Amino acid sequence: MTAASSVQLATDVAERKRDEAALELVQAQRTHRFAQDQLDQLDTYAAETIARWTVAAQVSATPELLRHHYQFMERLHHAIGLQRGVMVGESVQLELAGQVLLQADFRLAALKQVLRKKKADMMRLQIRREQKQMDEFAALQFARVVRNSTDETSRDRPSALSSTD
Repeated sequence: MTAASSVQLATDVAERKRDEAALELVQAQRTHRFAQDQLDQLDTYAAETIARWTVAAQVSATPELLRHHYQFMERLHHAIGLQRGVMVGESVQLELAGQVLLQADFRLAALKQVLRKKKADMMRLQIRREQKQMDEFAALQFARVVRNSTDETSRDRPSALSSTD
């Protein structure tokens, strides 16, 4: 396995992890919105109940009815408090999911940069190899031309031995 292919594999794994982190963030956002909607519903219900009670209490309010109303409102405010606690937890989960996604994005970006560098290095090495082959081929061609030229020149001239004979 070449260095580039191992970096490519690591990049693919990092990309899958980033995609999983993105899905987890989307799920955390949904859960946070759902919890916020529940809290909003409880707040709205509490406000409506108080408004209805205020109108009804002006008409007639017995001590027993007052006691039931206050108990109900106490339970409702307790539920609102619990839901606010859920919201805090969901906010923490949302923040963590965002950080995990951000870290996954950073890791993926770093690996992609390393991969680009490895590919560029491999490309430079390939170009050097090709250039070396071209240089060697040109040198061989030049040597062949020189040798052929020398051979033709020696054939055209009479040799020193044949002129003395």
